[in-house]
Amino acid sequence: MGQARTRFSPERALFVAAALVLLVGTQMPVTSYLSPKSGIGYGLGVCGGILLLLQALYPFSKRLLSFKFLILLGTCAPLLILVHCGFSLGDTNSNIALVAMLLVAVSGLFGRYFYSKTHSGADGRQATHIELERRAQEIKERGSKLLLIPELAERLYNEERELLEVADWAGPGVILAPFVLAGRYTSSRRLLCGYVCTALDSNAARHKAIAAQRDRFEQVTVDYISRSLQATRELAEFRVYEKLFSAWRVLHVPLFLILIAAGIVHVISVHVY
Repeated sequence: MGQARTRFSPERALFVAAALVLLVGTQMPVTSYLSPKSGIGYGLGVCGGILLLLQALYPFSKRLLSFKFLILLGTCAPLLILVHCGFSLGDTNSNIALVAMLLVAVSGLFGRYFYSKTHSGADGRQATHIELERRAQEIKERGSKLLLIPELAERLYNEERELLEVADWAGPGVILAPFVLAGRYTSSRRLLCGYVCTALDSNAARHKAIAAQRDRFEQVTVDYISRSLQATRELAEFRVYEKLFSAWRVLHVPLFLILIAAGIVHVISVHVY
């Protein structure tokens, strides 16, 4: 049942519905049925503008507007405005407002992704370094007695240290950090598992007790390596996504202000001229 909720969450259903509307809208002559200057087309533009303005209230009323409601606004507002303009370009001020809106919408998708990496649970509770560090330490303590291979602990420590070093990256290069972490995790796991297999084969050749339980030793040790590396990777990713989310907030606010200004100019020009 839990998996079903994950697969068919309201957010995913909303994104699927939005994608279908975009697909249908770009293939149909919407302007033949709706006019942006009157009727339903005009109303959709007004509704989209109101939803965009509601998003501006989020930093000042987080207790009133949940983040999931903000996602709803961020998805529906651009969609309504795209239908309002008939999925086509208009005059110069309309095009500027449209481009600004699309930039904000794309930026919002990145922000949502960064947010999801630093928050957990249905209430969007923020994760902490302490929680992730405690989880990583618990895994190490539970697996410390399983390290029957002398150099494995040191090798594992060195690989995890390299993962954590990526989290210390700064500047534009931090954008690549999640991809580097994924690559290093895979290569570290492969390297350590290969070392375990070789060491167990060597020990099994000298000790009958190890030879009899060789496959079980390998399974338990590889599982421990995977869980320990994954916990360290999650800690490093958390630090990276915290930096990315902070940078996104700095860049997103000016974009949103430009969108509001462009929208105001658009509304004035439509009603005055």
